[in-house]
Amino acid sequence: MSWQTLLRLLRRLPVPLSATPTVLGVDDFALRKRHTYGTILVDLERRQPVALLPERTAETVAQWLREHPGVEVITRDRSQAYAEGARHGAPTATQVADRFHLLQHLAEVLPQVCTTHGQALDAVNATGRQQPISLPDGTSAVPVPPPPTPPAEQARAAQRAARRQAVYDEVWTLHRQGWSTVAIATQVGRSQRTIERYLGLPRWPERQHRSHYGRSMLNPYKPYLLERWNAGCHTAIQLFRELQPRGYTGSSRRVTASVSRIRQAQGLPPRRQGLRQTLPVVAEPAAHPLTPRRATWLVLRRAVQRPEAEAQQLTQLRAQSAEAAEAIDLAQDFATLVRQRQPAQLNPWLQRATTSALEALRRFATGLRDDYAAVKAGVTLPWSNGPVEGHINRLKMLKRQMFGRAHLDLLHRRFVLTPRPQPAPTARPRAPAHTPTMAA
Repeated sequence: MSWQTLLRLLRRLPVPLSATPTVLGVDDFALRKRHTYGTILVDLERRQPVALLPERTAETVAQWLREHPGVEVITRDRSQAYAEGARHGAPTATQVADRFHLLQHLAEVLPQVCTTHGQALDAVNATGRQQPISLPDGTSAVPVPPPPTPPAEQARAAQRAARRQAVYDEVWTLHRQGWSTVAIATQVGRSQRTIERYLGLPRWPERQHRSHYGRSMLNPYKPYLLERWNAGCHTAIQLFRELQPRGYTGSSRRVTASVSRIRQAQGLPPRRQGLRQTLPVVAEPAAHPLTPRRATWLVLRRAVQRPEAEAQQLTQLRAQSAEAAEAIDLAQDFATLVRQRQPAQLNPWLQRATTSALEALRRFATGLRDDYAAVKAGVTLPWSNGPVEGHINRLKMLKRQMFGRAHLDLLHRRFVLTPRPQPAPTARPRAPAHTPTMAA
């Protein structure tokens, strides 16, 4: 038979009914990215997929839960649609907010705080460029300054920032007039997600670095370049020829620009060899310059995984302003209570964040209060959406294999009905007898 006939017969096969899971993981997946999304349901006890739903709406999830009674625990992200669907479809089930998504939402809030306090980041970067670098042998080295931004690139960046700020001002003007998010997105020609991000910023942030800031194809070869320079090789073209056999595929101008910055660090004029004077040893700074996103991950990184240079940057950032220190303390305390599952610390943290001077963290705390029961269960129970994320990765692989034929009916059969080895049974933690409520 032809493959079309085989697929047609597969689509006609009835899907066998499976037992209703007691612990259900819910998340969304993209049938067509940024256009069409569905919902994946996973039995977290057996770690097996249960169903693929065609939409990610509250009614779709609620309808499936009503047709499959018996679910006791539902893990989900912070989506309001899934929260409402679980509440209507399984009102007695305990909803659990996924811990990864809690930290992810905090990581989306911190860049807003960092862009508001951009002067503190600039001060930390300026201090790092002036401090000598301690080498493993106990000597000190002069840090190499970062590459300057060409004037033409600065002008283009200023023009792009002006256009974005104009769109930002128009978005807020329409929002104050009562326009909906969808209508604003259609009017200004931006995505709904961009409009939501703009409305989450109370004021236009300061300049931000591009995503490739600090990246260069010369970076892997800088240790060898500095080693040869400190050894006495001060000719740019010679260094370029030595880097080529080592795999460097860039231009000689990039090497020449790096050599010019090394000369600047040593106080040498351009095109001067300086053979008759003792030159200081040069080295690249141990830590990268801070950007809002890099500062966010520096704050949320575990202390045992934070190098000494980054720990110094964090200490300097605390010393720049009281609000920056407050944001760092609140973010690290929340990450600790989520990672170590300390439900007793949730109410004190919410009290501190609600009365904070930082508007972004106050909004974040308000969102946690609105979803307090699920957040409290998330830092209390061991269930999470980790297995669901793994099945979403497998689903993406199947979609790529079935390119052009990955319609939901066939994708559902291949994804759900694929035989998988059964994991060893484990003791299931019992859900709390009642949903925790917020103290008045």
